[in-house]
Amino acid sequence: MDHIALLNTRIHGILQILLNSIDEYISSFLEEIRKLLAELRETIKASALEAIKKISYQIPTFYLNGNLVHFAGFKNHIGFYPTSSGIEAFMRELAIYPEAKGTLRFPFEPTIAAGFNR
Repeated sequence: MDHIALLNTRIHGILQILLNSIDEYISSFLEEIRKLLAELRETIKASALEAIKKISYQIPTFYLNGNLVHFAGFKNHIGFYPTSSGIEAFMRELAIYPEAKGTLRFPFEPTIAAGFNR
């Protein structure tokens, strides 16, 4: 990583700590990433109408009787952190994405959220 990219990454990390809303979080990204994050937020919001929207762990969170899902933007992907039952329920559809325990990584593509309209 070059010095400018490293500096931008650190500045973005500091900004995230200071953000108070999901809108502020999303607006801190470049346009193409901002569009993907906004689309993902709208998909989650439509699927969980009763959920409270907040920033938790410095990332967008939807809360409904506990943390329902978190998501975050990174350099090369969007991190999606559902409950383990959410991953299990969609295991087949999610098999193409890199996964760690409780985490999915979606590469930057315009069709990310479109696959999660359920």
